[in-house]
Amino acid sequence: MRGSAGFLLCSLLLMAPHHTEVTAQDIQPDPKTPCANWMGGAPGYPGHNGLPGRDGKDGKDGLKGEKGEQGTQGPKGDQGETGVPGREGPRGFPGYPGQKGEKGEGAFVYRSAFSVGLKERAPHPNVPIRFSKIFYNEQNHYDASTGKFLCSIPGTYYFAYHLTVYLTDVKVSLYKKDKAVIFTYDQFQTNNVDQASGSVLLHLSSGDEVWLQVYGEGDNNGVYADNINDSTFMGFLLYPDPDVH
Repeated sequence: MRGSAGFLLCSLLLMAPHHTEVTAQDIQPDPKTPCANWMGGAPGYPGHNGLPGRDGKDGKDGLKGEKGEQGTQGPKGDQGETGVPGREGPRGFPGYPGQKGEKGEGAFVYRSAFSVGLKERAPHPNVPIRFSKIFYNEQNHYDASTGKFLCSIPGTYYFAYHLTVYLTDVKVSLYKKDKAVIFTYDQFQTNNVDQASGSVLLHLSSGDEVWLQVYGEGDNNGVYADNINDSTFMGFLLYPDPDVH
């Protein structure tokens, strides 16, 4: 036994160098490798960070995200410019009747007027001519017994007269408060019938009197009237004074 063991040991020792040489010849170390598989050195320190690389190309758009929550209301903006007027809209329906108003003050109409004619011929001079033919005297402001108009409503009045002239000349005057205001004269032509007339606007106060009379002596009283010829006298209120209530 001891002899067999020694023989094996010797055989192994003889074969070991040959195997090692074959292996050394088959595997040649890289001369650029540190230590060439001879002996590994200690690990080195990490190097510095390199420069950032260039930006890559944009990727494709992703899918549309879900609708987010409503944000808080922002502050009120400035008032914009006035826009152009729009078209006229359609006509609306009539509205309901309004409430009845309060009763106003009565609008009283003041009236004062007369229209009269002559009945007698050749009236007396220097006194009011009494026109006794009444055409209109509803307010009785004209007195046929005196031939005078009495003002009861202060205001502006219109007076007019139209006279037939016959047999002699005529000169008449219209009086206001014992003062002649206007005169009318007509010279009679023989075998002819003439006309004389006059008119005037007067402001009268309450109590003023107006009348017509022959001016001068009797040879100027040719005022005439008969069934086909008239001599008339008239007057009426145009408008009362503003302070008349």
